[in-house]
Amino acid sequence: MNNEITIIRPDDWHLHLREGEMLAAVLPSSAKIYGRAIVMPNLTVPVTTAKQAEEYRRRIIDARPEGSNFEPLMTCYLTDSTSAEDIHTAYAVKAFHAVKLFPAGATTNSDNGVTDIKKVYSVLEAMQEIGMPLSVHGEVTDPEVDVFDREAVFIDRVLKPVRENFPELKIIFEHLTSKAGVDYVLEQDENMVATITPHHLLLTRNDLFKGGMNPYMYCLPVAKTFEDREAVRRAAVSGDERFFLGTDSAPHPARAKEKAGAAAGIFNAPTSIGYVTQVFDELNALDKLEGFTSIYGARFYGFSPNGSTITLAKRENPVEMDWQIKVGGDIVKIFKPDTPLLWDLVD
Repeated sequence: MNNEITIIRPDDWHLHLREGEMLAAVLPSSAKIYGRAIVMPNLTVPVTTAKQAEEYRRRIIDARPEGSNFEPLMTCYLTDSTSAEDIHTAYAVKAFHAVKLFPAGATTNSDNGVTDIKKVYSVLEAMQEIGMPLSVHGEVTDPEVDVFDREAVFIDRVLKPVRENFPELKIIFEHLTSKAGVDYVLEQDENMVATITPHHLLLTRNDLFKGGMNPYMYCLPVAKTFEDREAVRRAAVSGDERFFLGTDSAPHPARAKEKAGAAAGIFNAPTSIGYVTQVFDELNALDKLEGFTSIYGARFYGFSPNGSTITLAKRENPVEMDWQIKVGGDIVKIFKPDTPLLWDLVD
């Protein structure tokens, strides 16, 4: 039995850090584990320009714990008015590592997102030319589409036409949740990859309703069926380089979660690597963990693996912690599913 494992320091290829007091409160959890992170641009005022990206990057660096080398990798929020010129200008100064497509209204702070993918085809063409990846929130927002089918419908309505028109465009299908999504990525070439979150490795839609509506199990895209979770798990442990870790850690104050119209998002940064390791252990795939967490994503984005390591240990008893952090006068609760956490970082 392997009760301890050392791996190259992981990266988080999909992370929400927010702003102000929230940024200062949540950043240490990610910086403790990850060497780099792709930082999402959906702030209250979205990050749409190179200048905004640099200002946000500087705020993140200023908020790092003392001695931390955590590297934020910035992204551009794609809107209907984004131009090909904007992308070329940002590329020239290396402001962005990806451009993020939020369908308008799909998730937190996405009201400024794209209303029709064809409106940004000129931008996608420019991105294809220069090799800039497109990061997609893969859901349609059509109110007539069942919430559990939005990922599958997005494939048919958006991804397939985009792939046909821009076959060399690099695309990251973020926070994959469905068998349909896994099957689609498996049918594609190396230009189509996907991130997988800790919570989608653990949850099904039953967890959202277990014991009554649980807002702390609510994220977008929502967790789906047991069959979908199994497909996502198998993809994660497959050793296929098109699948790698993106936590989608997305903090919200408790007052925004514990109300009618609860905010979508799961803050998993403190427990993310422990739960991922635990799933890989359960599936007898610890030999595939380092690739998924520390190598494949870096390779896709054009980086070398981190130069340091982390060690995780399997505890005899569930990990104990204060399952919340303070943010000013608020609290943010840490992802705590019914599955007890047994794997933890060795300090």
